Amino acid sequence: MLLIDFMRSPKSPKSHGVLTRPGLSMPLSQSSATAKERLCSAESESTARPPVEIPNSIVQSTRSRCLPWLASIAYPLARYLVLPFYFRRIEVTGREHFPTTGPVIIASTHRSRWDAFMVPYAVGQDVTGRVLRFMVTADEIKGLQGWFIRRLGGFPINTRHPGISALRHSVCLLQHGEVLVIFPEGNIYRQPAPLKPGLARLALQAEASQPELDVRIVPISIQYSKPLVPWRTAVKIHVEKPLSAIVYASDHPKQGAKRLTEDLEIILRSLSNCP
Repeated sequence: MLLIDFMRSPKSPKSHGVLTRPGLSMPLSQSSATAKERLCSAESESTARPPVEIPNSIVQSTRSRCLPWLASIAYPLARYLVLPFYFRRIEVTGREHFPTTGPVIIASTHRSRWDAFMVPYAVGQDVTGRVLRFMVTADEIKGLQGWFIRRLGGFPINTRHPGISALRHSVCLLQHGEVLVIFPEGNIYRQPAPLKPGLARLALQAEASQPELDVRIVPISIQYSKPLVPWRTAVKIHVEKPLSAIVYASDHPKQGAKRLTEDLEIILRSLSNCP
C-alpha cells in the first residue's frame, strides 16, 4: 500500500512525520545553491536518455531512478491488459490540465490499493511522457515488489523511524522538474478524509529553496462505483487544474501551508462529491 504517514499533523500524538519531528526540519530559507550542492547533482529524467539516478548525498539509502525499458513494458501492460481485464470501465477527464513541464506534486484521493495503478493510467509516462516518482512506505520497497518500485521511480520513507532524507530527496526531485506522487489523506479511506499538512509543507519547502521554481500541485480524484472495488468495478478519474505554490509562498510558512492544505482539501472534497 502506498501511503504517506509523514504527513500526520504535528498535533497528533502518534505523529511520525519527518516534517514534524523535532530537530529535523530543513530551514525554508536555505538557498538554492546550497540545496542543490547538498541534496543532489542529477539531471532531470528523460525517456530518451539513459536511466537517471538521483541519489541523496547526505543519506545514501534514499534514492530513486526509472529505467525507460522497464517503464515501456510495465505501463502498457497495466493499461492494455491488467486494468481492462479487471475493471468494467475506466474514464479519465481533465488530462489536459496536467503540466507538461516543471515540478509537479500529484495530490490524489486514496480509496483503494488500485490507486497506485490509476494515477499512472491517468497521467503516466506512456500518456504524458513524464516519469512519476511515488513515495512509498519502507515495507513496500522490499523483495521483488521493491525491485520494481525502485526502478519505476519510487522511493521509501520509514514511517516507524522517519528521517530527513526522504524530504531532502523529494525537494531534490522537484528542483529538477520531476513529478512526485503523494496521497495527502495518508491512508486508504472509503470517504473523504482530512488532509495531512506534509504535502503543502513540502511544496513550500521546495519553492523556498529555489526562487520562482513554480511547484504546481495537481489534485486528482479517483472514484470507484463499488467501495470495495470488486471485479468489473467502474472507475472515474478526474485531473483538476493545478494550484501554484508561489501563491502561498508569500505567507508565513505555517500559514501558507495551512491555507494550501485547506484549499486542496476543498477541491478534493468537491471532486469526490461529483456524480
